[in-house]
Amino acid sequence: MALQRALISVSNKAGVIEFSRGLAELGVEIVSTGGTAKALREAGVPVTYISDVTGFPEILDGRVKTLHPTVHGGILALRNPDHLGQLAKHNITPIDLVAVNLYPFRETIAKPGVTLAEAIENIDIGGPTMVRSAAKNYENVLVIVNPERYHEVLEALRKGEAGRELRMALAREAFAHTASYDAAITAYLSGIGEGAEQFPPTMDLSLKRVQVLRYGENPHQQAAFYRDPAVTGPCVGNAVQLAGKELSYNNILDINSAFELVREFIEPAAVIVKHNNPCGCAVSAQLTDAYLKALEGDPVSAFGGIIALNRVVDAPTAQEMAKLFVEAIIAPGYEDQALEILKKKANLRLLSTGDLTIQTNDRLDMRKVNGGLLVQEFDREVLKLPELKVVTKRTPTQNEMDELIFAMTLVKHVKSNAIVLTKERQLIGVGAGQMNRVGSAKIAINQAGEKAAGAVLGSDAFFPFNDTVLEAARAGITAIIQPGGSIRDEESIKACDEAGMAMVFTGMRHFKH
Repeated sequence: MALQRALISVSNKAGVIEFSRGLAELGVEIVSTGGTAKALREAGVPVTYISDVTGFPEILDGRVKTLHPTVHGGILALRNPDHLGQLAKHNITPIDLVAVNLYPFRETIAKPGVTLAEAIENIDIGGPTMVRSAAKNYENVLVIVNPERYHEVLEALRKGEAGRELRMALAREAFAHTASYDAAITAYLSGIGEGAEQFPPTMDLSLKRVQVLRYGENPHQQAAFYRDPAVTGPCVGNAVQLAGKELSYNNILDINSAFELVREFIEPAAVIVKHNNPCGCAVSAQLTDAYLKALEGDPVSAFGGIIALNRVVDAPTAQEMAKLFVEAIIAPGYEDQALEILKKKANLRLLSTGDLTIQTNDRLDMRKVNGGLLVQEFDREVLKLPELKVVTKRTPTQNEMDELIFAMTLVKHVKSNAIVLTKERQLIGVGAGQMNRVGSAKIAINQAGEKAAGAVLGSDAFFPFNDTVLEAARAGITAIIQPGGSIRDEESIKACDEAGMAMVFTGMRHFKH
């Protein structure tokens, strides 16, 4: 069926002039509104103003211009004798193509200091109505919400191949577009003003597919990566890949774990993650030293891992990292020489996040279960010295206290039951994901070996028995930090006192299942 009339009304005008000109060359009448009509006319594209079609002017500062039977009758009519007869009776010309994208609501609310009034004014009404009308009647009307589709549609029309498969694909995209738009509005309004709820009665997620992955956790599982367009700031979802192979499912999980830990530190820091747990972490005055200390903590596990840094990568650090096989590196940025060094490793994935002093606006941590979604706040609490309670006879030295805070920062990012050993701001032992706490402690102490003497121990939860303390004492550990709160706390405290160890309670658990 030959196209007679197209309605074009877009906020994003990328490519619209070329597309409209192509339609005009095919003999299609272009109907348009406001700024779009003005842009087309100035470009020499023949255009009919919407008010000339409806016989009614745009009113209310443009709030009402397309909400009219002449428009929606032309879009929604089936191409059967009954509907076409009704159109003829009311002097309505069918509309065969609708190209619309919506007021920039997300862009508006992302601006610093935006007011509610500004946000409300950027809620599109007529646009989504036209899009949904056209998508409902996809067998007769082509609907385009994505400027990247213009060339494909134009070529199909020129070849006479704008068939059912293309129309259905465009309709799916259109409904997804309006659903995403409404979800953004709902999320924004749910989070502001009186009665705002962190966990509203209904939650609509609108995510954009970034890539289809080669496979999931295992080769027999299909997978894809989606990002949340509402989230701003440095994070794995917003990182830019500068080099290397495509990211895998497991890469993305590990990169996220490494990055979220390394951003906790103010000093230059390096983190190495393997299978979603840190196997290396250190801070130092120099980035290269931090990396080398992180690697020294467990060089065996570091092979094939993920590296995260909280400073722009310099050439000396890049030179050292290039000696190790790793899957990916994520950092705020890379000096030119560092990038040149690392790009020589063809498969090494390099990601850049930008300035880490900016926090993301992502508030909620979500985990899918079969048939539902668990939602909670991110665990972003930090230790505050006045809230720490020394419970043993011996008070930690200042150096021990600094080390204990470092250890507890780390343990927050280790799978429960979690025990970490640190020494001189270096991770030297990790016990992760064990079914009992003393088992985790034994693994961490065994990994640390002789280095355990003089180290400190951090635990993500309280000790149900004093067995972990006894293991620590035998290894020569000097201080322990843990939440406290067990009915047997006194047994652990007594064991520390007898061994001359210091112990600090935080009052805050950090389970990470």
